[in-house]
Amino acid sequence: MKNNTYCVIMAGGIGSRFWPLSKANTPKQFLDILGTGKSLIRQTYERFEPLCPKENILVVTSQAYKELVKEHIPELKPEQILAEPFRRNTAPCIAFANKWIEERSQDANIIVTPADHLIINEIEFRNAINSGIEFVSSHDALLTLGIRPNRPETGYGYIQAENKEGNKSQFKKVKTFTEKPNAELARVFFESGEFFWNSGIFIWSLKSINSAFDQHLKDVKQLFDPLKATPTFNEKQVEQAYSECKSISIDYGIMEKAENVYVQTVNFGWSDLGTWSSLYEYSAQDKFGNATIKGKVLLYDTHNSIINIPSNKVAVIQGLSDYIVVDSGDELLICPKQNEQQIRQFTSDVKTEFGKE
Repeated sequence: MKNNTYCVIMAGGIGSRFWPLSKANTPKQFLDILGTGKSLIRQTYERFEPLCPKENILVVTSQAYKELVKEHIPELKPEQILAEPFRRNTAPCIAFANKWIEERSQDANIIVTPADHLIINEIEFRNAINSGIEFVSSHDALLTLGIRPNRPETGYGYIQAENKEGNKSQFKKVKTFTEKPNAELARVFFESGEFFWNSGIFIWSLKSINSAFDQHLKDVKQLFDPLKATPTFNEKQVEQAYSECKSISIDYGIMEKAENVYVQTVNFGWSDLGTWSSLYEYSAQDKFGNATIKGKVLLYDTHNSIINIPSNKVAVIQGLSDYIVVDSGDELLICPKQNEQQIRQFTSDVKTEFGKE
């Protein structure tokens, strides 16, 4: 089964909420955002290498990041890096990857994953993925991994699972999908026990996902059907397909509409690392609750803050509580954690005012 398993790593996003470190030319997935010495995309590749042959791993990324992918994952052959000429969200990305896979195996089982997530328990993660592959190999199912929530989080989408009496299986039929809820609704979801965080990690067979595209996004699939990888795709044909393709997510285009969607309920320590606060939650903290990711830092009367500065720089910080302090070398962010949703606006203002990303 392992030789027939494929992994699609989606790596085309910018990660603008991690400004000023994550920028258009160096997005989050190519950064050592955790201070481990490895970029997030490198960690993702190494996470899936034991689960399938390395020649079955492909990365779908922006044309602008193709060389960065080669730099971070030199094991990949050129044909294993699929370059998107335009950003069109996750459904076209997956349709593109499906064409590459179906030329190699009509009976493939596929894992689809973002390039920039944090997994705490790698062994439990691998066990969950292997169980998911076994499930989709014997069921016509579109499987998404649902994380059991440990708090009423407003920053994640939620999946409601059918709560049939006596069903103790980790695989449950999906009842509803809900986008990021407000605080009151998130609390209801958390207390009900029926809702799980939507991880954005999917497992399915090639046959099942192609059938779902035929039923729900046929116009998208038809744009990619003529493409042939010999061994790489023709760039002009790919550009033509993307230029005509609408921008739509796999969640909205297929998962919220299909009848054969299941959630695998898992608990292996997960974060989508979407914000500085989410990174703070999973970072080592001192006795005052401060997380220093990088840099030579002296803290005085400072609590519950996250600090990331260049390794060769010294910072002395006094009197902050619940703050984000990030220095990229030429740009500095000092912002209360509660206001970090404004970071995208900050980056837009910086570009307008100073002409910088």
